[in-house]
Amino acid sequence: MSETLEDFSLGIKQKTKGAIHKVGVVGCGTVGQEIVRRISEYGIDVVFLDLTEERVKEAFVQIEKQLDETINHWGLTPGEKRLILSRIKGTTEYKDLSDCDLVIEAISSRRKGTSIDVRKEVFKNVEAVVRPDAIISSNIVTLMISDLSSVLERPERAIGIHFIQPIDRSNVIEVVRGISSSDDAFEQVVKFAGMINKKIIRLNESPGNIVTRMMVITINEACDILMEGVASVKDIDMAMRESGYLFGPFEMADRIGLDKVLRFMDNLYAEFGDKKFKPSPIIKRLVRVNYLGRSTGRGFYNYKSGKPEDQTVTCAVIK
Repeated sequence: MSETLEDFSLGIKQKTKGAIHKVGVVGCGTVGQEIVRRISEYGIDVVFLDLTEERVKEAFVQIEKQLDETINHWGLTPGEKRLILSRIKGTTEYKDLSDCDLVIEAISSRRKGTSIDVRKEVFKNVEAVVRPDAIISSNIVTLMISDLSSVLERPERAIGIHFIQPIDRSNVIEVVRGISSSDDAFEQVVKFAGMINKKIIRLNESPGNIVTRMMVITINEACDILMEGVASVKDIDMAMRESGYLFGPFEMADRIGLDKVLRFMDNLYAEFGDKKFKPSPIIKRLVRVNYLGRSTGRGFYNYKSGKPEDQTVTCAVIK
């Protein structure tokens, strides 16, 4: 007999086949950090991968700051913060994702375009180390999951997941099936969404899904209203908030990052050729002067004090 004492240990937690026990996240920029934190907050172990040890350390610093902010608003206790952090591991090695049941690509690139070749490389690297039944996903925005999964030996394991921002306040995620996606992989992602208290929107794949396509059109229209002199940045945002939106279009653009918004618009315009997706000149000019929103301290608003204050979009910028 080859059994050991460990085989009979009552302290060993047995894994349920097909369940999500551990999640990997490749890329831990702003969005990746929010995804990591959300998963850990709901009791699931998560390991994130980034390019360098310095970036791994910086991600931990930012996650701690986010948790401290929640504590300051009485949404968390110091003990709960420690538990959340204890479930998070950082790495620069793909092999550390080997025991993950689900891996989500969430890389952040400032390059123009979709960075599809980089993301395909991530998919290949992940498949090389994970189990045959592990699910490989992407926080997909303007890409097609079928395109990304074309490099996999088992493309049926790929499912698109789009975490709608702000992740901590949005109640839904968009779940996208590719041409080859299996029913089993899809159902596992549905279960995972429930585990982190998210409702799902089931989608057939299309660049931009629902939320991104609607969002960029709204931001573009808000820019047109601003350029026509109909109302100010502040008043346009207030009108939308009072109509039931979480944020006004300019606030949302600043939160996401105007460089990302511009990239989404460029990609959708290239895909559909519809002028409603063509980026407003205001957005192009703000990106050109590095007014990218909250991340740089200036965008449609001025964030030098940490909160949105005076509008930075003047007639000079518009013209």
